Amino acid sequence: MEKKNSQDLPDNILVVDDAPENLRLLSSMLEHHGYHVRKAINGRIAINGAQIAKPDLILLDINLPDIDGYEVCQKLKSLESTKEIPIIFISAYSEEVDKVRAFEVGGRDYITKPFQLREVLARVENQLSIYQLQIQLKEKNLELQKEFIERQSAEEQLRFLLLTTPAISATLDIHSA
Repeated sequence: MEKKNSQDLPDNILVVDDAPENLRLLSSMLEHHGYHVRKAINGRIAINGAQIAKPDLILLDINLPDIDGYEVCQKLKSLESTKEIPIIFISAYSEEVDKVRAFEVGGRDYITKPFQLREVLARVENQLSIYQLQIQLKEKNLELQKEFIERQSAEEQLRFLLLTTPAISATLDIHSA
């Protein structure tokens, strides 16, 4: 997977789950594959942690002790600083209604428990790739907008020169006659 910067820093993943075994398992698997992992055991810690140090991706359980994963996702999507972070729900809830709700509140993917490590890794890599492409696209759009504005300015200057050249030429003809 292509990294997001020239230093090839590891992608930062925030894993949110109240089950210590899930946190341990997911963290060790992701760290083994070169990711930097932070952990949160409840929704409030997740929201605060994401605002303080923005992760590149969040793995989010739905069933949390304080506020559920749906609310955590909604809150993060409502904040300017965290709204673009891809969130993958990871939950024991396997009903269609639960999955649909996860997507409705802003989730990008959904993994049911018990999870398979290779599947989690593949989905994480896919979402991180998409996220990096979106960042690159936004940067390219900003670059193109800047270039467009610069070209408009250059065209306006050229138009001004073309309009004033005949007047300057006529003035020179009068003085030379």
